[in-house]
Amino acid sequence: MSEKIPVTVLTGYLGAGKTTLLNRILSEPHGKKYAVIVNEFGEIGIDNDLVVNSDEEIFEMNNGCVCCTVRGDLIRIIEGLVRRKGKFDAIIVETTGLADPAPVAQTFFMDEAVGEKTRLDAVVTVADAKWLKDRLKDAPEAKNQIAFADVILLNKTDLVSEPELQEIEARIRGINPYAKLHRTQRSQIALAEVLDRKAFDLDRILDIEPDFLHNDGNGHDHHGHDHHHDHDHGHHHDHAPGQGQGHGHGGVKHYHDEHMQSVSIRTDKPLDPDKFFPWVQDLVAKDGPSILRSKGILSFKNDPERFVFQGVHMILDGDHQRPWKEGEARESRIVFIGRDLPEQRIREGFAACVA
Repeated sequence: MSEKIPVTVLTGYLGAGKTTLLNRILSEPHGKKYAVIVNEFGEIGIDNDLVVNSDEEIFEMNNGCVCCTVRGDLIRIIEGLVRRKGKFDAIIVETTGLADPAPVAQTFFMDEAVGEKTRLDAVVTVADAKWLKDRLKDAPEAKNQIAFADVILLNKTDLVSEPELQEIEARIRGINPYAKLHRTQRSQIALAEVLDRKAFDLDRILDIEPDFLHNDGNGHDHHGHDHHHDHDHGHHHDHAPGQGQGHGHGGVKHYHDEHMQSVSIRTDKPLDPDKFFPWVQDLVAKDGPSILRSKGILSFKNDPERFVFQGVHMILDGDHQRPWKEGEARESRIVFIGRDLPEQRIREGFAACVA
């Protein structure tokens, strides 16, 4: 079984700094071979001095990376790349003009030929610190890009003040409480923070997002005994920041986005798999379009292993991961991120899955 090539989906608003990041990947002497797939070679401003030779769709760079354009079909391009001699360390798909990264992400779940050779690694969103606030007001796709991300580069931070930065971070957290957030200038970031994150790898859900699992975003650990009393009644003030209209903790405002929100639920009671699976399948079948991402770690009754799952819209992927460890709190934790989610119905449906 050969190693699958990791694929990073790179998204973000025009002018946020995606091209700067791509040019760095295509020119830095990092000793790796990356393939960057862009919508249109000309429009994204890849520096022509870097190009060594090209056939019509694939341009080789002088550091061994390649850049190709998707005029036709993403699947066809990826199949062509995978067949090329000299395997790639990673493939990066840049989604200009594709407002929503979901269809690109879904390709890697749906298409068998692509899925055999590649694996979706993470969705990375580059956001402009100065303009994101306005974009979130007027552009629904900017919200989708934030909600969908595993890693967010808040770029051009040198153009705004620290209080403005804190406010925009609070807004981002109101939409997506569990992405890894980096402040950057000129998209300067260690490539390891962007590539090979394994955010879609079920085994790594935990390593990458300890915050999603352990604390409420205000640094309060959930393992305190005083937290557990309200997990099963619809209160969720101790979850993602951004629940509640602009109330502050220690001077940091929290935002609740009118349309985009996350619903996080946990319980220490074991779940009944015969209830949970039909419920979650039914939920994504009906509400899939409004659920952008879902993930969770589940404890089923009489099951010594933890079950992890994650989803993109209606596509769910899940598996037993490993036995519960000695002394580990056996609780189920699940989060949905999406648009106008039927929160009450989700909470009641989940509560009905308790064994």
